[in-house]
Amino acid sequence: MVILNKIYTKTGDDGTTALSTGARVAKHNLRVSAYGTVDEANAAIGLARLHTGAEDALADLDAMLARIQNDLFDLGADLCTPDTGEDLGWEPLRIVDAQVTRLEGEIDMLNADLKPLRSFVLPGGSPASAHLHLARTIIRRAERMMVELSQQPGETVSAAALKFANRVSDFLFVASRWANGKGTDEVLWVKGQNR
Repeated sequence: MVILNKIYTKTGDDGTTALSTGARVAKHNLRVSAYGTVDEANAAIGLARLHTGAEDALADLDAMLARIQNDLFDLGADLCTPDTGEDLGWEPLRIVDAQVTRLEGEIDMLNADLKPLRSFVLPGGSPASAHLHLARTIIRRAERMMVELSQQPGETVSAAALKFANRVSDFLFVASRWANGKGTDEVLWVKGQNR
């Protein structure tokens, strides 16, 4: 259970923060950077939802994004709890394959409305699409950090967590196209256009 009654504790004034295990690490620790970047992606999705929630045509997409935002908190909790193999006395929250599978189904559902791409897409078009592209690039950065973390001696990141971050970025790409009039209003890259 989360109880937030006092926001400032002063315990981080020395440049450290606590993982959910109670261990204190530097705020620039790669694990902290990874879940902090997941939080940043979540905030960018929140900005996109200012536009998806305002349009009836995007209501289904908005509901999907709300689920993803909740699941990104699950991912942050997963990353905040290193798997040391020790008994914590409680069961840590972990990303599970069902969350990945749900995303894949939603990607397929949105993608069914889109024509195949013949060019790369420039981030932009509608405000919702632009914000979804921004969120996509942020979760990609988080994914790179997670991969780097997983390759550090003594560190682990679950396969499900890595797949989930990858699928979120895939979802956000497809969603950005879908938010642009189901692909009819997207801005395409024109190779060498300004030479």
